[in-house]
Amino acid sequence: MKRFLLTLMLGTALSSATYAQQSEAPSNNEEQTTQSSEKPSRLTIGGYGEAVYTRNFFSDKYLRYTDAETYKDDKSHGRFDLPHVVLWLGYDFGRGWSLGTEIEFEHGGTESAVEIEEEEAGEYESEVERGGEVALEQFWINKAWLGGKINLKMGHIIVPVGATNMYHMPTEFFTNYRPEGESTIMPCTWHETGVSLWGEVGKWRYEVMLLPGLDSDRFGRQTWVAGGAGSPYEFKIANSYAGAFRVDNFSVKGLRLSLSGYVGNSFRNTLSVTANEKYKDVKGTVAIGSFDFCYDAHDLIVRGNFDYGHLTDSELITKYNMSMRNDSPSPKQAIGSDAISASVEAGYDLFGIGNNDKLQSQSLYLFGRYEYYDSMYKTEGTIQDAAWCGRQRVAVGLNYRPISDIVIKAEYSIGLLDKMFNNEPSFSIGIAYSGLFKR
Repeated sequence: MKRFLLTLMLGTALSSATYAQQSEAPSNNEEQTTQSSEKPSRLTIGGYGEAVYTRNFFSDKYLRYTDAETYKDDKSHGRFDLPHVVLWLGYDFGRGWSLGTEIEFEHGGTESAVEIEEEEAGEYESEVERGGEVALEQFWINKAWLGGKINLKMGHIIVPVGATNMYHMPTEFFTNYRPEGESTIMPCTWHETGVSLWGEVGKWRYEVMLLPGLDSDRFGRQTWVAGGAGSPYEFKIANSYAGAFRVDNFSVKGLRLSLSGYVGNSFRNTLSVTANEKYKDVKGTVAIGSFDFCYDAHDLIVRGNFDYGHLTDSELITKYNMSMRNDSPSPKQAIGSDAISASVEAGYDLFGIGNNDKLQSQSLYLFGRYEYYDSMYKTEGTIQDAAWCGRQRVAVGLNYRPISDIVIKAEYSIGLLDKMFNNEPSFSIGIAYSGLFKR
């Protein structure tokens, strides 16, 4: 409880590199935020948040994929959720030095309490009253030269691989939850302690980053390498190192084209390194390549991405993880050698029809989204493919913005699985914001 309260107090002094990245990149309609201050300030305070209600018209039993027939007629179930609530704080020290920080409360944060149990001889008992996470997602110092053409960022930084990691605020995608494909096969939001060299030159933005590698102990069947980021310990293991890059082009008005990637070893980036000769040559190299784009002009927004990842030695890593102790942080699951994610979404502002002056400050986007992803797209050796890990997802809905910083979302979606499984339809409605409180 004390740790949580301390984190919460620190949270009031935290901010986001997400905002910093946006304010540093060439401006376009996708990245605009309302500025309420007339004079520039060294202090920036902002944030974003989401509240969502979802009704799932499929079974929530964990055996629904191993015995689909038994659970095909299960009743629907509903959920309220606070996917992300984030506080940003940034400060410009002058002479090119700046600070960015961010604290994130996922799914409402965590709560615990101590109670005296009358039925257990008056013993004190600690209980978890709410799940979720509280995390310091960003904390960095940035030094800029040549008017932003060259920047060195040091600290805890967003890894700029894929569309969702770079553009993950709720006003930057149509669905109530972050795009499912990228959020499944890679860490999202992916943040690591490292060093980043980035800048803007003309219509280009570039970034290269040195960071610790992922930890193969925590790779899994459904999420591929996503669990390997961060650390279950009080420190981040850095036996292996990795590199990431991103290049954005803004040459065409309203259009962003982006290419990003990651490569690094993962097998020995763990707390307990095996001395078994069987694994002496295992590296567990993770390589991810990603292309994404956004077109935002003429009342039309179109976004898309394609991600492909490869893991070497996936069969041996699977065998090693499955042999770990039951109390280890590993899920001890089979791991695919390759994973894939592809999506496209498009929305048109219905308020743009007729050029009604009263609606110029508002928007109502009718959108559709299609995506395909598979965390076990390919498997190695004796590893069996879990067919339910690959799926298509279709969503349609509305996004209403009464002002630019607030959006009300409604969508119907369906996950289309292999014919041996049951499809997963759902309806969601939510409200979100993203903006600055002080600048």
